[in-house]
Order: sequence, then C-alpha cells, then structure tokens
Amino acid sequence: MTKPSINTIIEQQLCTGCGACVSESKSQTVKMELNKSGFLIPSLSENEQDSVNMLRVCPFNPNPEESVADEDKIAQNFLGKTKHFDTKIGYYNETYIGYSVNHRISSSSGGIATFIFEKLLREGYVDHLFVVRDVNGSYEYQLFSDLENITQISKTRYYPVTLENLFGQIDLIQGKVAISGVACFLKAVRLKQHYYPGLRDKIPFLVGIICGGTKSSFFTDYLAQRSGIKGKYRNQEYRIKDKNNLSSDYSFSAFDEDDNNHVMRMREVGDMWGTGLFKSNACDFCSDVLTEVADISLGDAWLDEYRQDGLGNSVVITRSTKADLLIKTGIESGELNLKIVPKEAIIKSQLPSFTHRQDAIKFRIWLSKINNNIVPHIRERVLQNISLPYKIVQLQRRRTRSKSLKIWEQNKDAEIFKQEMKSDLELLKNLTKIYHKFRKVFLSL
Repeated sequence: MTKPSINTIIEQQLCTGCGACVSESKSQTVKMELNKSGFLIPSLSENEQDSVNMLRVCPFNPNPEESVADEDKIAQNFLGKTKHFDTKIGYYNETYIGYSVNHRISSSSGGIATFIFEKLLREGYVDHLFVVRDVNGSYEYQLFSDLENITQISKTRYYPVTLENLFGQIDLIQGKVAISGVACFLKAVRLKQHYYPGLRDKIPFLVGIICGGTKSSFFTDYLAQRSGIKGKYRNQEYRIKDKNNLSSDYSFSAFDEDDNNHVMRMREVGDMWGTGLFKSNACDFCSDVLTEVADISLGDAWLDEYRQDGLGNSVVITRSTKADLLIKTGIESGELNLKIVPKEAIIKSQLPSFTHRQDAIKFRIWLSKINNNIVPHIRERVLQNISLPYKIVQLQRRRTRSKSLKIWEQNKDAEIFKQEMKSDLELLKNLTKIYHKFRKVFLSL
C-alpha cells in the first residue's frame, strides 16, 4: 500500500480542487491549475516539503486526526447542540421546503441562499461573502459585500473553482466572512478552522450547497458545443428556468465569440448526473450527501409534488442556531414561503444520491483497495453491502465516468463524444433498469 501524501491524493484522482492545501505549503510556489482532465489540482514538486500539513486539511485524507476524522465528529465540534440527529441527514435543527419570495426569480432554485447571504450582510453578522461569481466571462470564488447587487451571486455554477485565494489572504481581510460551497469544500474549511482556531470567529457561517458531483471543465465545453458554439464561449448559464415547464426541464446558455447567445434544453443531452459523465473520481468517495458540516444546507426539491413548479423550490436543513433563527424570522416576516416538512421528504428529494454515494461506497472502496489504491477515511455507519446487480451497475458507471474524460481529452468534439459514449451509456441504462426490477421484486418479498 502506498504511503499517503498530498501527491498520492492527486495522482490517484482524489482531489476536487478545494485549494485548502495550497495555504499549507511554505514554499509559496504551489498554485491551483487545470490538469489534462479539466480539474483544478495543486501543482506540486515531486517532494513537497509540507506534504503532511497539506494532507491534514484535505477532505479526502485517508488518515485524519481522530477528533475531525469524519463529518459526524466535525459537526459535533462546530455546530453546537442540535435538536436532532439522523443517519442520513446528520445533525440538524429543522427541515423545510419552499422558496424566497424576493430572490426566487433570479436564482437557480428557490433563492434561499441569496436570502441568507443578504441577511448575513444586512444584519452585520458578516462583512463579506466568499462565493462563486462571474469573473471575465467565467466563474471564480471572489469576496463580495455589495448588498445592492446581491442577485449577481444567485446562480448555480458547474465549473471548476477553488478556495485557494481565500486562505492566502484571509489574515488581510478586515471583518468576518461567510462561505458557500459543496460538501468537500466546506469540510476543508472546517479542517482549517480546527488547526487554526482563529478562523472560527473569522468565518462564522457556512452555506452548504447540496452537490451531485464535481464536474470537469469538459462538461461545460461539451454543453457549449452541443448548444451550437464552435469556438470559445463565455458567460455560461447552467440553470435557466421556465415557469411553464417542469422544475427539472431547465436550459443551458452561453455566448460565442460574436456575442450570439446560444440556448439549449438540458434534456437534449440526456442524463448528465446519474451517468457520472465528466465527474471527478473523488466524488465517488464522498459520503456527505447533504453538506453535513454547514450551518445551513440547501438543494433542489426533487419531489413529484414540486416538479410542476418551474420556478423551483429548495430543500432547507438548518444545523446551527443562527441558521434556524434566520429561517424562522424570514418565515414570520413573509420573506420566505417555507413549510416544515418531515425528514423523510428531505431524504426522498435526494434519494438517488444517497443510493449511489452512500449505499454503494463500500463496494467502490473495495474496488479501489484491490487495485492497491488509497481510499479516504469513510464513516463506518454508512458502509453496507449491495446486491450483485447493483455492483454491476457501479462497475459500468465507473467505466462510463472514466471513459467520458478520456474521450473528450482525446477529441474535444461533441459528435465524436456522442458516438464513442453511446454503447456505454446504453449499457448503463439497461443495467440500471435490470437492477431496479431486481430491487422491486426483492423488496416485495
């Protein structure tokens, strides 16, 4: 077994580009760069001197310190006393579904994140937000504190970004900072706060964005070509809603070099999430479906009773006292149209993600270990056995994910990609159908 190091994390494709490790290197030469597969990774020398410190803040560390070994322990350390604990949801106070009255139209889903950001700034709880926003036609994490233009940060972005710059400048920032991010990014923030306790006060609030998997830059390249753009593109939008259609029937758009806007229904490219296309390998070793270490967790309400509402609804999980107070105050003032829902509704809204990311993770760990690869530390309680039909689905999904990156790297042509991936996607679809039939019969016995 290879001795774990930050180099090993990168070599075995367990890096999602959070960038927390960069600030742990004293060489000041490490930078986050796009690799050949379209993912942001740190550019390291072969014998990085600060590898141990860099590894300790990595969310995919195979040998973490016991007190912050997993999401359960991190949540206990940072969220304070919560009302509830659930093996799927984690530690939490309350669960809701609904939307922000003022921010729903300009947001990808229900606009709850924008509402939270606005309240945090307006009430002086923080002085800045560190969020993903438009920068020169693409997207990067940036400091933001402009209340008048809060809607500029209200869209979902599926492009590689990194927290690298935050930890490089955090000591120079005047005031407190709230951060939004996906599960692995926020886990890295919590690890930084653990090793540097002063960051607890400096970063008092985390907004968790429920994630279906980190995508390569190839994902956007592919969508841009499928929308009709032949060359460079800019200002891509991933979740254009239509109030007259289902919430899941949204569009992608981007501008070409001649300032022409190209728009495409996402249904034209098929399932880009359940197939694992262009997804990071590391995401298959993350068991945190609902951003369990955040103060508040937000995602889409993928439930039948909400699909007819094309403007979108959000699932909301409050985990800290401050988060729950912000939500309850918003409901009382009429700014939020939210209702308390049973925890089962939240779980059901993300059920495919739970089935893949938690139920099957033990099998994927086994696959990795038989290839003599390292695996991140995973909570024992999420590990379980799966049926043979689902193991076969997992094998094909792993193949499809990996092949999608290789095919695009070699050709960068949407038509060639479609033809090269057709048989694998069809096989995955059929194997998944067989598994669902097997599961239905098995559960009925």
